[in-house]
Amino acid sequence: MADGTDTGGASNGMADTAESGGGTGADGVDWREYFGFPDPYENQADAIESAIQAGEADGYLAMEGPCGTGKTMAALTAGAALVRAGDYERVLVVTPVKQQRQQFVEDLRTMNAGLDDPLCGISLTGKRDLCPYGREGVFGDTATHDRCEDLREATAGLVESEGASDDRPVAEAAVGGADEDVWWDPQRGADLAAAARPDAAGQRTLAEESLSTAGATSPYRQSQPTAPADMSDGEDDGPLYCAFEADWYARNRGSPVDFGVGEQGVVTPEEYLPAATERGTCPHRAMSVLLESAEVVVGNYNHLFDPDSRPLLASILDSDTFVVVDEAHRLEERVRDLLSDRVGRATLLRARNDCASLLTRAREGDDRRRQVADRLASHEVDLDAVERARDFYDDVLAWLDDRVAEYLVDEHGPGWRADPGTLPDRGQEVPLRDPETAERDDLTAWAEAEGYTGADWRTLPAVGAAVEDTLSELGERSAVAAGVGVLMTRWYEADHAASFRELELEYAPADERSVSEPWQAAYTAGLVRFECMPGESLRDIFDELGGGVLMSATLAPLDVFTEVSGLEALRTAGRPVIERSYGLPFPEANRASWLVDATPFTAHNRGDPAEQADPRSWNGTRDEYAHVLRTLARSPGNVMLALPNYREARWAGDYLREAVDKPVLVDESSSNEATERLKREFFAGDGTVLVTSTRGTLTEGVDYDGDKLGLCAVVGVPLVNIGSPRVRAVRRAYADAFGEDQAFEYALTVPAVRRARQAIGRVIRGTEERGVRALVGRRYVSEARHSVFEYLSPAERAEFVRMTPDFLADKLDGFWGADT
Repeated sequence: MADGTDTGGASNGMADTAESGGGTGADGVDWREYFGFPDPYENQADAIESAIQAGEADGYLAMEGPCGTGKTMAALTAGAALVRAGDYERVLVVTPVKQQRQQFVEDLRTMNAGLDDPLCGISLTGKRDLCPYGREGVFGDTATHDRCEDLREATAGLVESEGASDDRPVAEAAVGGADEDVWWDPQRGADLAAAARPDAAGQRTLAEESLSTAGATSPYRQSQPTAPADMSDGEDDGPLYCAFEADWYARNRGSPVDFGVGEQGVVTPEEYLPAATERGTCPHRAMSVLLESAEVVVGNYNHLFDPDSRPLLASILDSDTFVVVDEAHRLEERVRDLLSDRVGRATLLRARNDCASLLTRAREGDDRRRQVADRLASHEVDLDAVERARDFYDDVLAWLDDRVAEYLVDEHGPGWRADPGTLPDRGQEVPLRDPETAERDDLTAWAEAEGYTGADWRTLPAVGAAVEDTLSELGERSAVAAGVGVLMTRWYEADHAASFRELELEYAPADERSVSEPWQAAYTAGLVRFECMPGESLRDIFDELGGGVLMSATLAPLDVFTEVSGLEALRTAGRPVIERSYGLPFPEANRASWLVDATPFTAHNRGDPAEQADPRSWNGTRDEYAHVLRTLARSPGNVMLALPNYREARWAGDYLREAVDKPVLVDESSSNEATERLKREFFAGDGTVLVTSTRGTLTEGVDYDGDKLGLCAVVGVPLVNIGSPRVRAVRRAYADAFGEDQAFEYALTVPAVRRARQAIGRVIRGTEERGVRALVGRRYVSEARHSVFEYLSPAERAEFVRMTPDFLADKLDGFWGADT
């Protein structure tokens, strides 16, 4: 591996250092007027100017900057300067952390407070959080997204214009250009909205209260309205529709809410949700209108990287957009998850039943058959295609049941059939190809042998959409055939090297009397298409944008990051990519940074904790680490010890409860609520030990500011289970893309070290804070066998000091003694 981060040799660990331009970028873009504070932090001016330099060249900046760098304001300042200089029309910020989205909003408001002409900005959220009906439980058990789509489709049909629209009034806030084909009638939208009011004709006697949500009262009744008879072909019981959607059409698909409702010109859901609700317009539609004209849009990773969510931003994902990707060390893992598919057995069964139900309805008589056939024909689908899809799903379900049973017999013997309760109480992966070989999966091969061709797989989305539409016409809802068809087509068409296919068994005990197959008493099953190579999709996404910044506190090694994120492919194609790495800017005297040279804490060396419950049964490695953990736990103040996994955390916690005179909290894989309670208890403690997994949720994205954390130690390198079929498939795909020598490094080692670095980054969060950072295990030491030292940042490699466990207690006493 080339050490691509340490080219500058600066004492602060900064790579590719550029001299400060006194507030201007490479081509003279002045950023000082947009910077929200009197003076930039150390390194912050260079970060801004590097981002501007990249943006002016239609390129990207990959930036590592720890807490205190001021990454958020730096990225916003660069983006604002580029937008106002005319290089871009907008800045798009995406981050996977809700707390960080709020930080971008706050920094943008700070920036705007000092500008005569503030940048208009908006923070995005999901439809589920914005729908007034869904928020107040009007939809019952139906998912908000699904119900909303149904109501939108019904409302669109009701507002459709019956004639010419040249003389229709056009609202000032209308979206779209003059060339847009206006197919809706605003008056029909206004009539539908009016019909949903509590005082509408025919509703006065109901005395129904208005729907309220988020502290705002809407103009509409609490119940879902049905279309008046004069707007639904004379039917007394017209279709359900959405009054908020109808009002959006009444405004010519405009928004009654503008950026003025937000503080300093930046609107968030806390402002546009109640404002739109009070005015009777769909808050999600209002958000969609506002983002079209916003100069800064703040969203999450789904908005940019999820194929199902991207359509919301489709109109702004072009070369006029400067993108800021925050927490970019998570990019690979999160995008891999977003690009992967899962369809459960129960959902496959529902898709099969959708097709079967429509075929049954078609047999109700000649008239019904003609009605069904005509509706299907409008989608260029016939009844034979629906029957073929039903048979396909039937056969896939039978194959899946047989394959699961076969796997469980192979793994656990045949005895589980009589007593499924003997099956392991954990999830299991059933690979459908050799993870080490890029070959066709077993399901696809089986389907071909059964006579199902590529045409059968590829027509499933169209057949599913036709089935759903026809069932809806017949009054049946909640069909899933279209969505399942899309997933099955992706299963068939996705590359076999970049995607790994398997059966996933999730442990979910059920009553044996309520299941059709014995194994269903222990597991639910699903087909999973796991994305191994997100970098290819990332490359395409970044290529369609104008430029931007990808930043995190832990991106090193930057040469590896640019490879796996798709940036290196862009650089090869001619797009500039700049790299910067900055050191921790807080006083070095306030922290101790140690590499504890203990026996590598590998699974082989430490053994199974379940087999070493009694200290007398510990092997030498576990005994050595008990000494290290005890010493670290006795450090003054709050201590966090991050073990490779939750099993090891339980072992450490059980031991430390007996070994130290401090409260010991043990984290485990649990609900968000339980984790929050544990975190609050730890924060409230005055000298408490928290033992967790380095791969858990408490080791990154949590701000342990002030005296909440005095020491953090990461024990061992937190590699994932390298024997997992998915992990083996990722390693194989990386070997094909980057070379066999880099496969383990890129796929496993570097992400694990970034996890460790995130954890120790929790300690020092401000200039006045003191604390200890420790990486425990010989693999962190330079020149050791299988050393990961080179994957630390340049600044960390310069600062961290090696010591043996014997010196640990004295060094801790010396560090904290200097504080007294």
